[in-house]
Amino acid sequence: MEENPTLESEAWGSSREWLAPREARGGPSLSSVLNELPSAATLRYRDPGVLPWGALEEEEEDGGRSRKAFTEVTQTELQDPHPSRELPWPMQARRAHRQRNASRDQVVYGSGTKTDRWARLLRRSKEKTKEGLRSLQPWAWTLKRIGGQFGAGTESYFSLLRFLLLLNVLASVLMACMTLLPTWLGGAPPGPPGPDISSPCGSYNPHSQGLVTFATQLFNLLSGLPGMVPSLLWLLPAPPTPGGHLPVLGLCRWPHLPPAHPASVELEETVVRRQAAVRTLGQQARVWLVRVLLNLLVVALLGAAFYGVYWATGCTVELQEMPLVQELPLLKLGVNYLPSIFIAGVNFVLPPVFKLIAPLEGYTRSRQIVFILLRTVFLRLASLVVLLFSLWNQITCGGDSEAEDCKTCGYNYKQLPCWETVLGQEMYKLLLFDLLTVLAVALLIQFPRKLLCGLCPGALGRLAGTQEFQVPDEVLGLIYAQTVVWVGSFFCPLLPLLNTVKFLLLFYLKKLTLFSTCSPAARTFRASAANFFFPLVLLLGLAISSVPLLYSIFLIPPSKLCGPFRGQSSIWAQIPESISSLPETTQNFLFFLGTQAFAVPLLLISSILMAYTVALANSYGRLISELKRQRETEAQNKVFLARRAVALTSTKPAL
Repeated sequence: MEENPTLESEAWGSSREWLAPREARGGPSLSSVLNELPSAATLRYRDPGVLPWGALEEEEEDGGRSRKAFTEVTQTELQDPHPSRELPWPMQARRAHRQRNASRDQVVYGSGTKTDRWARLLRRSKEKTKEGLRSLQPWAWTLKRIGGQFGAGTESYFSLLRFLLLLNVLASVLMACMTLLPTWLGGAPPGPPGPDISSPCGSYNPHSQGLVTFATQLFNLLSGLPGMVPSLLWLLPAPPTPGGHLPVLGLCRWPHLPPAHPASVELEETVVRRQAAVRTLGQQARVWLVRVLLNLLVVALLGAAFYGVYWATGCTVELQEMPLVQELPLLKLGVNYLPSIFIAGVNFVLPPVFKLIAPLEGYTRSRQIVFILLRTVFLRLASLVVLLFSLWNQITCGGDSEAEDCKTCGYNYKQLPCWETVLGQEMYKLLLFDLLTVLAVALLIQFPRKLLCGLCPGALGRLAGTQEFQVPDEVLGLIYAQTVVWVGSFFCPLLPLLNTVKFLLLFYLKKLTLFSTCSPAARTFRASAANFFFPLVLLLGLAISSVPLLYSIFLIPPSKLCGPFRGQSSIWAQIPESISSLPETTQNFLFFLGTQAFAVPLLLISSILMAYTVALANSYGRLISELKRQRETEAQNKVFLARRAVALTSTKPAL
């Protein structure tokens, strides 16, 4: 096909126009156009070493005069201790900053006083130590790869998972040092009274007699019966798993989203707000009627789920005594796991229902996410609260100490002769069944769905759809599992260790499913929203777990047939008795911790630290606001350039 010489000459002519000097070209220069951008109206986002817009073009034409201005920096810049990679500057400015620091170090290394040289050496050692600690963090490269491919929100989930894994490792070490080592060094504590010893609270023997079959051992392993999972009842209590270290650092990440994504989300929400603004009174009434009905449906679903958990927990003991259940080991195992099955079932079924209900309420996308998260959090934590309430109702006879079953021993010794063990077993079964549920979902749903989507490109494959990694649901699952461990670690000291193994398996399983079955989300989850919500939910889980623990220590009488607290009116009664056996100096120190002379300075120091934390949070909030404004300005820049391009195209004669 013969080329058109006219079009070719016009194309070369236009390129020669741009290659010609600026004075010979028509129209404004690139520097003047870029300086009209909205972001050029202020120097707020400029660092002192950044050239003005379009200065590179003038530098080439003016013989490099602007290069000298670019290399001139103030004394404040020269004293900036931050590494170049940590500065929020453009790449060109960071490169120049690094070169200036290198040349400055070479010049001033041999100058200055001895104190200055030691200060520089200490600063370098500190930076190298930080780099070494970063390199020692497990799965650092994996997290970077996940963040680059699936977004900062997905990376935040794996950062939280790593944090909770390390937290459980620390808790396991504390449990081993405070429970297992004293037992090994001091000998085993006395066991329960034998059947020949009379007791008004009956008899209790957790040890199996005779040969134990493999089926019985497997049943004990899955049910958490004594002999397979040691209980803290045989040992002195250890403090609960430390939970003050909230994974804020693992979740505090700026969402590195393309400018088109925030613009599309804002546009969508603007359309919804405009539609809501022009509704008539009848349309508004209809929308609110739909919202009321949908919320009533949500309340009904939650009520049915909580009643099912309460019924399953209350009827477990009665169903276990049925002859048919005793004859069939598999049915007996299912009855033992009945509360865990109900909780896992409602946590698996209801959150997708909440996602279907939320768009029908007519809210914006951001408010829909808030309602989904609040309902899911309430479902997960409230189901655990209902389980604990049902167990409390069985142990204390509904809080009636004068009831027939609780009058003799202070607790229901007929159904629960060792109530601490039962509570630990329930938390163990929740933990184990949660792991089995995650494995079943991955193997039976996610991987077959991916295969179906790949092998069937037609309507069936489209029906299967592409899978996305749901960050809020996964994070709430981690918080729920950690709350279960916090509740049961006092009664089952191996729970932190088991949870460590679970989280380790979960990390590699989620990584495999993420890269094998999931695609990048069409709507990237904002990791910055997790700075407040997810740590707050984790703190709420810690508060919920502390309530049954403190109630058990102070108010419920310990079991009379097992544990080191037999004969005590409460578990807390052992603490003053143990303190009285210590040396007098140690007793005086411990008593001093409870006086005002210690409490008042502690309160003052805590107030100062709290004020510092609030001030630091406010400074971070201002920084985030500045970054948001910068992002909006960048979007305005793109709109301005697009308009100028359209204007230039319309004024140029057509070919």
